[in-house]
Amino acid sequence: MTDVTGGKWGSRGRMPGRAVSRRARLLGGVALAATLVIPAALPVPAAAQGGPMDIRPDQLGSGVGPGGARGTPSSPAGPAAPTTAGVLRGGVAPVDRSAPVTFTADEVEYDQNENRVTARGHVEAWQNERILRADRFTYDRDTGVSTAEGNVQLLEADGQVLFAERAELQGGMRDAIVEGLRGLLAQNGRLAANGARRRTLEGGAVVMDLSRVVYSSCDLCEENPMEPPLWQLRSRLATQDGEARRIRFRDATVDFSGVPAFYTPYMSMPDPSTPRSSGFLSPSFGQTKYLGGFLETPYYWAINDSSDLTVTPVVTTNTAPFAHGVYRQRFNFGEVNIAASAAYLEERGNSPEKGLGGSIFSRGNFTIDENWNAGFSINRASSQTYLRSFRLPSPAVLASTAYAEGYWGYNSYARINALAFQGLRETDDVGRTPFVLPNLYYEHVFGRDSLGGTLVADATAFSIYRSEGTRTRRAGTRLRYELPRTDGLGAQWTFRMQADGLGYNADKLDQVPNFSDVSSVTTATGNIRVALDWRLPLVRSAGSLGSQLIEPRVQLVTGPNTGRQTRIPNEESLDFEFTDTNLFSLNRFNGRDRQEGGTRVDAAMRGAWFFPNGGSLEGLAGRSFRASDEALFTENSGLEKRASDWVGRVTVAPTPWLDLTARGRFDGDTGDRRMIDTAAGFGLDPIGLPRTRLTTGYIYHIPNPLQSPSRYTREVYAGASTRFGKYWRASAFGRYDLELDRGVSYGTSAAYEDECFILEGRFFRSLAENAVTGTTYPGATTLIFRISLKTVGDFSARAL
Repeated sequence: MTDVTGGKWGSRGRMPGRAVSRRARLLGGVALAATLVIPAALPVPAAAQGGPMDIRPDQLGSGVGPGGARGTPSSPAGPAAPTTAGVLRGGVAPVDRSAPVTFTADEVEYDQNENRVTARGHVEAWQNERILRADRFTYDRDTGVSTAEGNVQLLEADGQVLFAERAELQGGMRDAIVEGLRGLLAQNGRLAANGARRRTLEGGAVVMDLSRVVYSSCDLCEENPMEPPLWQLRSRLATQDGEARRIRFRDATVDFSGVPAFYTPYMSMPDPSTPRSSGFLSPSFGQTKYLGGFLETPYYWAINDSSDLTVTPVVTTNTAPFAHGVYRQRFNFGEVNIAASAAYLEERGNSPEKGLGGSIFSRGNFTIDENWNAGFSINRASSQTYLRSFRLPSPAVLASTAYAEGYWGYNSYARINALAFQGLRETDDVGRTPFVLPNLYYEHVFGRDSLGGTLVADATAFSIYRSEGTRTRRAGTRLRYELPRTDGLGAQWTFRMQADGLGYNADKLDQVPNFSDVSSVTTATGNIRVALDWRLPLVRSAGSLGSQLIEPRVQLVTGPNTGRQTRIPNEESLDFEFTDTNLFSLNRFNGRDRQEGGTRVDAAMRGAWFFPNGGSLEGLAGRSFRASDEALFTENSGLEKRASDWVGRVTVAPTPWLDLTARGRFDGDTGDRRMIDTAAGFGLDPIGLPRTRLTTGYIYHIPNPLQSPSRYTREVYAGASTRFGKYWRASAFGRYDLELDRGVSYGTSAAYEDECFILEGRFFRSLAENAVTGTTYPGATTLIFRISLKTVGDFSARAL
């Protein structure tokens, strides 16, 4: 039997892959097999490029056998089961344009007179990880035109699916005309068009022109799929640029529930399958007292696969234009993020400053090798007024650091870093702000010894510089040892030991923050603390109500008296608060510059009730008793007397919808409150009603000498969040200062969000106090409205 090219049909061969039931038809006296391997691109709209289809004799099967026709041994094996896997980081796996196209069909015909090959019935073709399906496929060898008809489907490697009624391809299948195009795109996108034309430009760029386009990422109504989606983008003409990976719409209208709401003559958006694409982002506009009306138009630049830059110029009615931007880059060994801004500050209203200002917030993290990491965080601003005026985060203190840290297994750690601080409040004295370089720390955990104890050793060193104030250099080491035991009654005994050695060299010790009676000092000091901790957990069953626990605990701590240590610099033990969390600490100061000495006894009683549903009630109360009258702790600290204040904690969580935690400190003699911190949460989820979460709290504290100004603190706060059905949510919060009888901050928000649409409104206001004049003024007021069409863009308006 002679084939199209005049060659001979080979003998019966077999190709690995799936077997398909086929039959051959005689047309013009020639019988053709039903499996073909074509070394060309897929004959579909977004197909890979390739040369003209060339059906050679060695690419056609043999005659029909009992099991149906199969490909010859020389045919490359197609995938056993075509898939859409293979997505690489940052995009889709590259397609081999020269790879052969393999397809199967129920039957294949060759019309020798018309020189046309026709495949019918369940036609399925694949190249790499692209798959084409159709009811009928025709190839005209004279004109080079291929036609796919009937339920045409194209499955892309990235998961997108395109449907068409008919596709006609020519020019070596580089160009195509498609009728009745429909597509399932990435990120739930759906696209439909009356027709489409694909063009392959010089250099291989592919452009798809679509007419009468409708696009949306909304799900259709299950009850009535013919209803319009929540929103859809309609366009007279759209162009999908394969090289730029963007879709451009002309004469575009956005409809909400079928009603036109917005028109634009031109709009551009990234292809939904593209993770990153350069272009303008949705603009934002609004109004503030300082800026007046403003309009910001961010531009996103995808520099390469690992870096990008977002620049946001802002035009205002009251000030000169300004800009802020964010640069991000990822490396094989780390990442960098830099946010910077610059603007000219004019003297007006609550902004008495004038001149050029700016800010930078940056961070970076890097992996050096399997043991070492390094990083930095640089945060600086010209002033807090500048940050507030231009709607940037405005903390009271900015911290910057550079560090390197190393890990060796699970038992060794080292860190070296430098620290710098910038105070942004009007009362901050730059000369007193510390700079730390270097700050060294190393720790090693030794394995358990023969007794079952654990030894931990560390070494520290730092140098602190101030232009006005104490300058300190310190080196030290600490040994910690812990040995647990359990006796026959179930009591738990723990022996603890902690030894510190510290060496100091300091000058200007008579200035802030130490105010000592000497100016400079070079000295060494040490301390050792030994403790025996005993606790007896007594548990009993409460039957169906769970179990109960009573646990008395007593700890004896002893060591040499240390005195007030007034001639030793204090850099890291200034802020101290006595609570239940440090009742049993060997040294209850936060750092090591102040060492607690002498003999003391710590005692506490803990009780708990554990319910079968996972809920619990738990409480603890305790205090400490010292054997000496060392004036080591400051007034109102809770430890200034031999018998300390009472400290306690109560936790109430009987059900998943209720939790209450309260901590307190009370005068050991009179029982007067000195510190109270409570927080409660209530979760309500009744059947048929909105899911609601309520939170509330109360804070009380006597004056702290380190606080400026030093005063009583009494505040209450409350918040609520709720969800209505599947898509709606709302929240509100407020904070009130009872001591000053004024609000601190309050706000509310409401939002609707589904698979394709976000509608959100937020309001926030905070009141600030001028530390110099004591007057209160609006620190920040923000009102934001946001509309987001997912996969298209955000539209927002702000008022501050």
